[in-house]
Amino acid sequence: MQEFTIKQAAKLAGTTTETLRHYDRIGLVKPCQRDKFSGYRYYSQQEIVQLKTIELLKIMDFSLTDIKELLQQKDLSCVIARLKQAEQSADQKIARLKYAKEKIKRARLDYEKKKSAAQGGEEDWFVKHMPKRVILLSDNLERPNLKNLWSYHSHFYEQLNEQQRPKFLFEDAAGMITIKGKTRLFAVCCSFPSLEGLTVLPEGDYLCANCTEENKDQVLQVLLKRAKEAYGARPEFIVHSIVVTGILQWDYQIQLYLQ
Repeated sequence: MQEFTIKQAAKLAGTTTETLRHYDRIGLVKPCQRDKFSGYRYYSQQEIVQLKTIELLKIMDFSLTDIKELLQQKDLSCVIARLKQAEQSADQKIARLKYAKEKIKRARLDYEKKKSAAQGGEEDWFVKHMPKRVILLSDNLERPNLKNLWSYHSHFYEQLNEQQRPKFLFEDAAGMITIKGKTRLFAVCCSFPSLEGLTVLPEGDYLCANCTEENKDQVLQVLLKRAKEAYGARPEFIVHSIVVTGILQWDYQIQLYLQ
């Protein structure tokens, strides 16, 4: 039977020799052999497997007490139930990490865009061709805030009935639209059962400008004037695409349809 020194065992298990000594002291994993003269600990493949299992369970937030109980558990049904619980916990953690990563990524990209714009002297307005967008209007939200942006899509799923929810999928984007003086937040649909109850933003050229919460009204008035004078357009609706600019921060891109 192959045996490993404590240093070798720690390396194979991805931990430290002091951790292995602690496991020995609390009776979690004991070495298969201990030299009675030198006191050196030696570990077999069986202990290595246990050590690797412990490291995985620790990642899933199991305490050492829970891990010890699990390793000593003889009831296989109980072991299976606990491992299923660990899988669910891991799935939840992965989902949270993916969500946090996406928020951080979008913030980084926006800071990079701002840096590039500052260096390149970007125009304060521009024309952008947009594809057709199908949007679901909020039934009551008029303006973005920290609370509704943090879990943005949950609001729109909640206003759908249980039969509709699985049929909808939303883009990772937020916006608000003003039609005939009435403003509502919206979510862009990338999957939906039908157009009933939805609003369609037509494909075409949009006159756009980036702005902040503080100057968006002023920028809008300038953009409306430019749309009328330069393009002869009187937009029937105004879109404010919400641009995440950092952790819990946002700006806007105003979009006016030129037809």
